[in-house]
Amino acid sequence: MFRFILNRLIYAVPTMLVMIVACFVLMHVAPGGPFTSERPLPPQVLANIEARYGLDQPYWKQLWDYIANIVLRFDFGPSFQYKDRDVNDVIAQGFPITLTYGVLSFIAATTIGISLGLLAALRQNTLADYLAVGFSFVAQVLPNFVMGPILILIFTLHLGWLPGGGWYGGQWQYLIMPVIALSTSYMASIARITRSSMLEVLNSNFIRTAKAKGLPTHRIVVQHALKPAMLPVVSYLSPVFVYVITGSVFVDIYFSTGGLGQAYVNSALNRDYSVLLGTTILYGGLTIFFNLVTDLLYAWLDPKIRY
Repeated sequence: MFRFILNRLIYAVPTMLVMIVACFVLMHVAPGGPFTSERPLPPQVLANIEARYGLDQPYWKQLWDYIANIVLRFDFGPSFQYKDRDVNDVIAQGFPITLTYGVLSFIAATTIGISLGLLAALRQNTLADYLAVGFSFVAQVLPNFVMGPILILIFTLHLGWLPGGGWYGGQWQYLIMPVIALSTSYMASIARITRSSMLEVLNSNFIRTAKAKGLPTHRIVVQHALKPAMLPVVSYLSPVFVYVITGSVFVDIYFSTGGLGQAYVNSALNRDYSVLLGTTILYGGLTIFFNLVTDLLYAWLDPKIRY
């Protein structure tokens, strides 16, 4: 198992470096710059500003310094648009908000999705199965950028039950609609994957053998069917967690939560290279990390993977 973990870590490091280089190159080959606007600056002023941020250096030197600062000091550099603030400050302000409702959305999508999938599989071709499958199809066509405005129209403008935006320290009434908007479509996908996987396992030969031995249904499900049925679900959970974090861009815009997604959009519009690079690397690092976690869970559920 230790060798399995070490191999995954060895693959993760060059992947992270390639992602940093690719993001850096794409930022700099795009036309324009962080200090270009409709009213151009005088050449001497622009040269002084670029020298202040090291943008007058060759690209390879900028890239080397950038990677060195990240590796040695975990420093993403100063922001080009926010005065007296660096990228670490922007991330430290917005990421806890994004992480809060992202984790809550992930928990809601996982628990409800797996429960619906198991219920539909164990009650196949019954009313519970039809309701669970129907809900999954409806929720699948309502991604967060569609669900957000619908929730605001219903619960804020028409019913007046919930506030339409804000954060206010993460009070529960400000969390409900972002969590629903962010988790609904992923909940439906998890439910469908769980249902199909459980049905496939329940029709396996070893399950028929367990039934022939007279074992009770709950024991067959918990001790024999649940673990292999979770393999496809676990594979899907890693991208789901990353999606609920990166998908928060739309939630931050619709609900004005003040999360990292709003800073990400603003940095793209303002050509704030450092903030855009820092948030992209953060999202990429989360993707790599949770893919590693998924591999470890997969190896724990299926011992054949370790060999």
